[in-house]
Amino acid sequence: MALLADLQAAFEPGRVVVPEHIHSRHRSDWGVALADDEQPAALVYACNAGDVSRALEICGRYDCAVVAQGGLTGLTGAATPVDGCVIVSLERMRAIEEIDTAAATMTVEAGVALERIQQAAAEAGFFFPLDRGARGSCQIGGNIATNAGGNRVLRYGMARDLVLGLEVVLADGTVVTSLNKMQKNNAGYDIKHLFIGSEGTLGIITRVVLRLFPATTSECTALCAVSDYDAVLAFLAHAKAQLGPTLSAFEVMWPDFYRLALEAHGMRPPLDENHSAYILLDTLGTDTEADQARFEDTIASALDQGLIEDAVLAQSLADSERLWTLRGLAGEFSRVFTPRIDFDISVPIGDIGVFIERAHAGLIAQWPKARVLGWGHIADSNVHLSVSIDEQPQPLEAVERTIYALVREYGGSISAEHGIGLLKKPFLDYSRSPAEIALMQRMKQALDPAGLLNPGKVL
Repeated sequence: MALLADLQAAFEPGRVVVPEHIHSRHRSDWGVALADDEQPAALVYACNAGDVSRALEICGRYDCAVVAQGGLTGLTGAATPVDGCVIVSLERMRAIEEIDTAAATMTVEAGVALERIQQAAAEAGFFFPLDRGARGSCQIGGNIATNAGGNRVLRYGMARDLVLGLEVVLADGTVVTSLNKMQKNNAGYDIKHLFIGSEGTLGIITRVVLRLFPATTSECTALCAVSDYDAVLAFLAHAKAQLGPTLSAFEVMWPDFYRLALEAHGMRPPLDENHSAYILLDTLGTDTEADQARFEDTIASALDQGLIEDAVLAQSLADSERLWTLRGLAGEFSRVFTPRIDFDISVPIGDIGVFIERAHAGLIAQWPKARVLGWGHIADSNVHLSVSIDEQPQPLEAVERTIYALVREYGGSISAEHGIGLLKKPFLDYSRSPAEIALMQRMKQALDPAGLLNPGKVL
């Protein structure tokens, strides 16, 4: 095969893997797998942007598709290969090139694990706020390519808000280096935003300049119970007003999620199980004594005003971790709640309470034994649902259409923080207008006219 021969000639021995020797883990992205009768043409381990450029230039000559891979922790199949493609793995691009303490930036290669970035920032006296459960294995290139979110979006924003500069390789092998360190740079179009969240369909991210923040020295955590969703909104407004910029997380759990979390972890209930919703409140600050006093006053005044029904405050780091363990149940669903169909959606914050009620009612009307768990980063409008139907196989398409039709009705988004990939592509027009999709297609045509980069994803 001429393509394989050219790739092998262009790279050192061991850097190009032939189809029969490609490890099975490269065939799927979080369970969305290549069909058994299909296989990639080759796997290339890139070590720098030049390697990525060389691979893309060779693949372009043969009209061969290219799929970039990193930690393979995505949740929509965005890094699943296609038949006959060349996989370009960035996992060997693991250098933390620079921490600029004056600019408060870190320059890294795309294959650096998120946890390493967090640790390096802490060692330098800074804080990098992007976080997710797969922090030890997910890689920053993929985090940026999917515009990852997480628990700290309320205070620090999405992944896109943490990026100052990028290096990207285009479909024709052109390397675009824009490793800007400045927060203010209005010199023409801010092209990095073309690639953030594009899931490798417009270019392959190879290096990133990240924003760092002052290290925090205090953390306050509380679990609160409320009577209904209106109380959730009232308490959020109260917390924002009282806690200001220290408020970093406002996580809501509906009762079924809370009860399953207690059961799964064998925990005694920190609060009674008869409330309508539970809120995990968290602050990060730099003045331990003042932050704690303000936090306690905020909870006390919320109780006095009837905004919350009950609360328990963490008295130690261990207490805080224990409360966060409840919210971390989602990472253990494969053990305690399966089979299931998962949803990562956004709904205007004022409508979330009614949305949850209608979603539950709509599912029960069709499948009376359906189980529905709800939780999410409500302060940034992000809701997660997990649905289990008492049928085998799970009626995936029917459940998705039920939920996504409701999302469309409320003007929400079918993807809050996980991307579109393969799994959500059929529903893109539920959240984007024909004009928006047409513009996306024009952008794709301009940057990748042959359609070789991650084909079949997003559009």
